Amino acid sequence: MTKILVGKVTDIDMKGSRTVRMGDKEIGLFRLSDGEVLAVENKCPHKGGVLSEGMVCGSKVHCPLHDWRIDLHSGAVQAPDHGHVVTYEVEVDRSTGSIYLTLEGSL
Repeated sequence: MTKILVGKVTDIDMKGSRTVRMGDKEIGLFRLSDGEVLAVENKCPHKGGVLSEGMVCGSKVHCPLHDWRIDLHSGAVQAPDHGHVVTYEVEVDRSTGSIYLTLEGSL
């Protein structure tokens, strides 16, 4: 597993997002209203909508194409729709505000 510095908490607005590319993976980083930072695959399983362009509501992001709701903690699509996106482990260093992603394998 590889732990990679991807930015600072202050790089992402509250209830906002940022995109990072790790090799062939595009990952959406989301900052919730409570300050928690979560990371998911940046592609809706329905039609491939770019999740980082969607609206964050609570701990869910709404796909900008067809309003599918994806839980940012689990990656699960909310009913009545179904599907799943990959989630990534995020660590925030509270003393520096640095955001680290943990990825399996090599890039």
